[in-house]
Amino acid sequence: MNLDTRYRILKIIQEQPQISQRDLARIMGISLGKANYCLQALVKVGMVKIKNFRNSHNKSAYLYKLTPRGIEEKAQVTQAFLKRKLAEYEIIRQEIAELKADVAACEEEQF
Repeated sequence: MNLDTRYRILKIIQEQPQISQRDLARIMGISLGKANYCLQALVKVGMVKIKNFRNSHNKSAYLYKLTPRGIEEKAQVTQAFLKRKLAEYEIIRQEIAELKADVAACEEEQF
């Protein structure tokens, strides 16, 4: 599972612990199977715990909880995600500045 996917799943689970896998998949724009696979992978490495609401009328209702390891991982992937996005932002900002300069130069040539 890539960094973006891991970041987004951990973030969503922390914000919405009772989210269904179907809703998680919809929010992330991935298949239900991939959502299940990713969640199981996070459970397997001890980042997420799953609790079934046995007394619930909906037997498929689960609560997803980040473990201390999951909270630490979320902090690390958030930092890496932010670092990458800031680098992308800087590249785009430079491209915009170059494009503005090109437009200004073209406008000056026309006059």
